[in-house]
Amino acid sequence: QVQLVESGGGLVQAGGSLRLSCAASGRTFSISAMGWFRQAPGKEREFVAAITWGHSTLYYTGSVKGRFTISRDNAKNTMYLQMNSLKPEDPAVYYCAVKKAASGSTYSQAYYDTWGQGTQVTVSS
Repeated sequence: QVQLVESGGGLVQAGGSLRLSCAASGRTFSISAMGWFRQAPGKEREFVAAITWGHSTLYYTGSVKGRFTISRDNAKNTMYLQMNSLKPEDPAVYYCAVKKAASGSTYSQAYYDTWGQGTQVTVSS
């Protein structure tokens, strides 16, 4: 089993930056990819970004391309989401998640096995 601990959420002004972290522990050798998803009040949880563990292939949803950067530190088994130029549409609870299987869409939450507890991101205008 993999355990995930998220940190880094908070309140920031529009145009500002935040960095989220997701530390993985346990059976980390089973990780194929890790991703970030977010859920705003009254909305479905949606894909934000993901990174594969083997080749560091990056995936982004269109609305965050050029503003958010996903990365990882193998030595620390930690994934990051650097969020710049935050907009009023970005506030949500952000979740990190682990995908074990190499098959299945990296964009789909259905293929993710383990989820973090979520961290709140709030953007003030």
